[in-house]
Order: sequence, then C-alpha cells, then structure tokens
Amino acid sequence: MTAQGVKIRTRCEACGGVLILDTGQFIERGRLRWGTEGNCQSCPVAWCEQGSGDVTPQEIRQALLAEHGPARLRLTEPEASAVPVLRALRDVHGLSLARARAMTQELKSNGLTGTLVEMELVAARLRHYSVESAVATSFS
Repeated sequence: MTAQGVKIRTRCEACGGVLILDTGQFIERGRLRWGTEGNCQSCPVAWCEQGSGDVTPQEIRQALLAEHGPARLRLTEPEASAVPVLRALRDVHGLSLARARAMTQELKSNGLTGTLVEMELVAARLRHYSVESAVATSFS
C-alpha cells in the first residue's frame, strides 16, 4: 500500500493546548483516499475524518508537499501511444477529453507533479494500460 503522512502540532481552539494532527493520503482498492485525525494533549477534543475521490483537501496536500516535497511522474517511453495514457488519466481523475489531452502532453514533455501518493496512483493506472512510467521524489 502506498501511503504518505505528516504530523502537525498546532494550538487547540477549545483549550489552547497542543493539538496533534496526523494527516495523509493513501491508496486503497485502486482509489485515492485521505484521512486526518486530531487529538488534543490537554482536553478531550479528538476526531477522525476520511474521504476519497479525485480531490484531497488542499490543507492536507500542502502539508504533505511541505514535509516531503513533490513527486514527479514521467513516462519511461515518451513516444508511447496517447490513447492508453488518455484512458489512464481519465480513469484516475475523471477528466474531460480536452483536459486529459492537455495533461497527456504535459506528462509526455515535463512530467506531472503532485504528492507521492497521487503520482503512484496514476503510475499504477498507466501500468494497467501497459504504459511504463517512473515516479521520482528528488529531481531538479
């Protein structure tokens, strides 16, 4: 299972104590999922929230990118047929054909960037359509 998380210490709005947020993204059954748990060290405030779909809340994405940096997905064979790439991108993101074409061009030229989990999800869907790709977490 591909997963990435981060722990954030912040101020509890209820009591002013230390609130620990454990937040992240993961892939489950071929779908992108996200979760966050909050737990105050000084009072009974606590919660857990999970979701799935094409969009992870921006505060979770930004925390992951700030902690771990972006990942880049590139095709290992840039001359690969656009048809399976389009299918993969539409499967993962539910894109219109026009948006999937633009994203395919971006993938074939510079690659796509996002969180590690997001890029691994696209890479898995590309493999499903026999398109080889690679995800890198350190690049220039």
